[in-house]
Amino acid sequence: MKNKRHQRIMELIEQFDIETQEELVGKLLEDGFNITQATVSRDIRELKITKVPNGKGKQKYVVLNNDVEHLADKYIRIIKDGVIGMDTAQNILVIKTVSGMAMAVAAALDAMNLSEVVGSIAGDDTIMVAVRTSQDAVLVKDKIAEMIKATF
Repeated sequence: MKNKRHQRIMELIEQFDIETQEELVGKLLEDGFNITQATVSRDIRELKITKVPNGKGKQKYVVLNNDVEHLADKYIRIIKDGVIGMDTAQNILVIKTVSGMAMAVAAALDAMNLSEVVGSIAGDDTIMVAVRTSQDAVLVKDKIAEMIKATF
């Protein structure tokens, strides 16, 4: 039963832009799976499913392959080691880094292909990130903070 459920979860997240565990539970219940949110949460971890921007200002679940997951871990590690503060100014996200780390952090952010980000400019210890809207700037700031488990 678990294998069938896992297969169906993967099919559903490929077919639909599923944003929440509750939405996924609903679709599984519609398909006849007697499931709880706690089980779906475990399934998400086991299947290495994560959320990514869907290009429409929201997020969706996707399955990471090992290469993407490995690279994402490297990028997150660089960001975690380098970022010491963030603030927004309209649609600009200003990121303060450890001296000499701005270029590496900016490159890691660029490689993550966040749909809200237009581009970035890095100096020695400061990065200016051009974001599509002021709301998206706050969203990107929150995403980065969540990635590195920090509050700014």
